[in-house]
Amino acid sequence: MSIITVERKVLEKNDQIAERNRRFFRDRGIFVLNLVSSPGAGKTSILERTFERMRDSCRMAVIEGDVQTDLDAQRVAEYQVPVVQIVTMGGCHLEAGLVADAMGKMDLDGTDLLFIENVGNLVCPSGYDLGEDLKVVVLSTTEGDDKPLKYPAMFRNASVLIINKTDLIPYVNCRLDVLRDNALKINPDLRIFEVSCQTGAGIDAWCEWLGGKGARGQ
Repeated sequence: MSIITVERKVLEKNDQIAERNRRFFRDRGIFVLNLVSSPGAGKTSILERTFERMRDSCRMAVIEGDVQTDLDAQRVAEYQVPVVQIVTMGGCHLEAGLVADAMGKMDLDGTDLLFIENVGNLVCPSGYDLGEDLKVVVLSTTEGDDKPLKYPAMFRNASVLIINKTDLIPYVNCRLDVLRDNALKINPDLRIFEVSCQTGAGIDAWCEWLGGKGARGQ
């Protein structure tokens, strides 16, 4: 019982900071996406393909979260997109306070879209509000089609599912129809995009949807 009480207090404090973050973003018309996935699912690659298509039409920025190194932030910086790296030193997820600290190191004036690339983990990040508008869960076909059933909280709390690495379907044990059905069993309201960062398939549809959200600031 004491463990539940401590957890509730931690989450309550996080939620208070998250709400302050959310007000900050909304006051400035910034649409914020919290990208979550297992390690290696392709969050950074999706960001790179997004920058290629949208950097001339939409002002974007990134908060990178990782256990160690700033390798992903270096990749983002190559696209001339403002980025701040959070190194959690072993922490398995970002918290609202860490995002608030990162915001203080960025000039977000005029930003349309802010991506928060969370630590690779399908468990811990699901319960932490960072002040985002939407959670976007990225799942690669190499992980199989059962992950929504094994990690339901993540898919229940997400609004968008990006199924990445569709070009590998002939070579892996993943059935797209089963994966979609499993995800929609957990969350019937999920918007699903099927993409390949290697071939570019599906990226235009993702960017078209994203551009509409960012342009409206909602």
